[in-house]
Amino acid sequence: MELLNILWTSFTGSLHWFYRGIVFDLPWHENYFWGLTFISLLVWGLEILFPWRKNQAVFRKDFFLDAFYMYFNFFLFAAIISGFYKLAGMGFASFGIQMDSFSIINISTWHPLVALVVFFVVLDFVQWVTHIFLHKFPLLWRFHQLHHSVKEMGFAAHLRYHWMENILYKPLKTIAIMLLGGFEPNQAFVVHFIAIGIGHLNHANIGLDWGPLKYVLNNPVMHLYHHAKDVPQGKAGVNYGISLSLWDYLFRTAYVPKKNPHLTLGFHGDEHFPKDFLNQNLSGFKSKFTPQQR
Repeated sequence: MELLNILWTSFTGSLHWFYRGIVFDLPWHENYFWGLTFISLLVWGLEILFPWRKNQAVFRKDFFLDAFYMYFNFFLFAAIISGFYKLAGMGFASFGIQMDSFSIINISTWHPLVALVVFFVVLDFVQWVTHIFLHKFPLLWRFHQLHHSVKEMGFAAHLRYHWMENILYKPLKTIAIMLLGGFEPNQAFVVHFIAIGIGHLNHANIGLDWGPLKYVLNNPVMHLYHHAKDVPQGKAGVNYGISLSLWDYLFRTAYVPKKNPHLTLGFHGDEHFPKDFLNQNLSGFKSKFTPQQR
């Protein structure tokens, strides 16, 4: 009963936090509901004003499905899983494992701005490595293919992903924080909002490549090739960068032969991929559907 109580308390607490955000009962820097909504409307507005693919509809294919994924993954699933993270934390604590137990460097004494940048860069690198895993290992690709089932790219495709990806991303990001001495800066909201903004832009219908900064920052031109149906022979994918393109250029996984807004998107076998939310989320568990790995 105690375990159930922890799960229920965490779930209802997360839902209450979600509700408080909706009714503006949270400080602005903690209000991820309206932060996500504002960033989404801003990037969508840029898509409407400066479309890269002129013939793509404002309400593109799967627009509303992707919008639902945004709020489901960012809030509803987070509420569902919150209790399990709480139990995991309590389990580790029972063995004396704390957030600073595996510290290799403690950045809490550094200048706040420097610590914030290091926090951002380290977490982005961990997510870049995780993203490669999602493409390299067939079991993980079965879930990640949902994100690659997008056929027309737009900002909301950023958060169209299978909830199982959180099961991999969250622990690895936590390990990264532990290596930094368990440090998460008070200004971490800045990193989160920047990451949302860059992620939305990367998936937007905008022909932006940042000029010389393209070797550091991920961008829509580069990321479109990541979603291309056809990738260079012998590769499971290219352009794995989340916020930073730096890792792809350093480790030779970058591929941007030219600026092409009309790439065919998806993966081989995606014509058999489910079109609705429920079956898309069940597909990764069904052995009868075995897509071709990219």
